[in-house]
Amino acid sequence: MKLGVHLVFSTKYRQPWIDDAIRPELHNYLGGILNHLECPVIRVGGTTDHVHAFFRLGRTIAMCDLVEEFKKSSSKWMKTKGYSDFYWQNGYGAFETWETGEATLIQYIENQQEHHRVQGFQDEYREFLKKHGIPYDERYVWD
Repeated sequence: MKLGVHLVFSTKYRQPWIDDAIRPELHNYLGGILNHLECPVIRVGGTTDHVHAFFRLGRTIAMCDLVEEFKKSSSKWMKTKGYSDFYWQNGYGAFETWETGEATLIQYIENQQEHHRVQGFQDEYREFLKKHGIPYDERYVWD
């Protein structure tokens, strides 16, 4: 069994750069990056200001290297699509997942638009940190 990872990060300052026109293409591009890095993609989704990626971590890449390539490549790609001021936030959250919860996570990622009508990204992210028992300091979580 390979490790399932739920990766979450936002645009710089949570700016709403990922509009309806680019979102599906960006999510497909992000899935392609994961597959290229030998990290089979299960689902990519998100809203105007953040991304959720669910995938299997490959055996030959460290998480920090994966995230660096993921963000760097997709940021450059967004700029080629006319989003010249696009940037990702510096940090990210990577949470281990279990096979028993995969269907729930896939549905959660697919329903991001609906979910974020009632809860903002920052509150969602705080919940992930608490659920996974990760201590944090608000001063260092956001940029």
